[in-house]
Amino acid sequence: MKTKFLRYLLMALLVIGIIAVAGCSSDSDSASNESDGESGGDSGDSEDRMELRVFVPTFETEPPTDDSPVLKAIEDYTNTDITMEWAPNSNLEDKFNITLSSGDLPHIMYVPSKSPSFISAVEDGAFWEVGPYLKDYPNLSQANEIILNNSSINGEIYGVYRSRDLGRNGVIIRKDWLENLGMEEPTTIDEFYNMLKAFKEQDPDGNGQDDTYGIVVSKYEGPWDVMQTWFGVPNKWGEDENGELYPYFMDDNYLEALNFFKKLYDEGLVNEDFAVMDPAKWSEPVINGEAGVQVNVLDEGHRIQEKIIDAEPENADPITVIKAVEGPTGLHNLPTSGYSGMLAVSKTSVKSEEELKRALDFLDKMNDEEMQITAENGFEGTHYEIVDGEYQSKLEDDAALKSEIAGFNQMLMYIPEAKSLSATSSPLRQLEEKLKVENEEIVVANPAESYISEIYSKKGQQLDNIIIDARIKYIVGQIDEAGLEEAVELWKQSGGTDYIEEINQLHQEAQ
Repeated sequence: MKTKFLRYLLMALLVIGIIAVAGCSSDSDSASNESDGESGGDSGDSEDRMELRVFVPTFETEPPTDDSPVLKAIEDYTNTDITMEWAPNSNLEDKFNITLSSGDLPHIMYVPSKSPSFISAVEDGAFWEVGPYLKDYPNLSQANEIILNNSSINGEIYGVYRSRDLGRNGVIIRKDWLENLGMEEPTTIDEFYNMLKAFKEQDPDGNGQDDTYGIVVSKYEGPWDVMQTWFGVPNKWGEDENGELYPYFMDDNYLEALNFFKKLYDEGLVNEDFAVMDPAKWSEPVINGEAGVQVNVLDEGHRIQEKIIDAEPENADPITVIKAVEGPTGLHNLPTSGYSGMLAVSKTSVKSEEELKRALDFLDKMNDEEMQITAENGFEGTHYEIVDGEYQSKLEDDAALKSEIAGFNQMLMYIPEAKSLSATSSPLRQLEEKLKVENEEIVVANPAESYISEIYSKKGQQLDNIIIDARIKYIVGQIDEAGLEEAVELWKQSGGTDYIEEINQLHQEAQ
């Protein structure tokens, strides 16, 4: 009996010990899971993954499905379960507005622009203001301040911008013409003028005919806007010594820039029909050997070059590009907005600050080199090869492979920079990319870019047209300085004075 009792006692103690150990293990696991939840979790812990619905555009008729291996790799890396909501780019705005009005917003939503519908949704509290949180993430904290401001609404950031080249503008020049005339690339406004004059008067193509001119401009007003900055004219708005903002055409240097443009027109150095020329045909005079210069985005340079080479195979290196030329106040250039849409975090699906931080962690991780390569290029050996150190895509002729990856790059922001793979490019393309980076040091920011003006939303087109029309008329000699002043007065009376007051009020509030 005694032996049997001892055996039962030992068995009972053993069971109690097992239960106790199991209980401790359960508590430990629970604590571990809670800890993982606070830190964003481990990428292998599928139970702790954050569910994300992501709305982005697609350019494909059949975007990747939920079983795409590329999507699975993104989910594993970011510790998320992602449901892609693809919006066909052909009716993106409609799909965006329908989704906004539904009230059932995805966790992360691509925002094409600061449209009235998006601004209204922001005012209604539909999206998180993410600006104060960006400093806490290794990639997002390196966002460009100019682009952040450009993409903000009255200085507040409601989406992480998708980076594009801020310093994309430049000057495209017929390099073969320079060489034929024994000239160097211009570095100042005077040298730029002398080059244009030589391109018209000194037979740069050597055909013995008077059939060339300096610079081609179309009815797209961008080139004038770019060249104005060379003279020190502000980008849309300038700031005086008292911190007051004023429109660019009231700057002291504006008339000097217009007089230069008028000189180009009077001397036949720019095409006479610039005010009506179709922008779609803007590059043709450079390609065809009629004009020697175009002020445009730098990457138009290689497109022009490739077309010239197609027509003239013996002309192997006909184009070069420069950033800008130096004017009276130094070296300046007009930036682009620096972004193509934003990725915003909705408050309808992301309800707590803790969830917001995890959503931002996802966006931050999408900027890691591994994620940029995965989303843009796919897997080495499957979607691309590295041959002799060079990237070669395998997607071109394989629809099935392309359907695994096409469109995931729409989730990329490229902050602080693009790290995905690309094929080795030509020397001209490499020069373009180099100058885009250098341009960021000289671009002129618009201090009022983020301000949402009620007056401009109603009268902006009318106000802009008054000044644009006056600039064209001054260049071609239809009005003089008095006519310019009359146009400014008309601008003021048409709502411009109130517009200045409104912008300055917004500027003071933002400070």
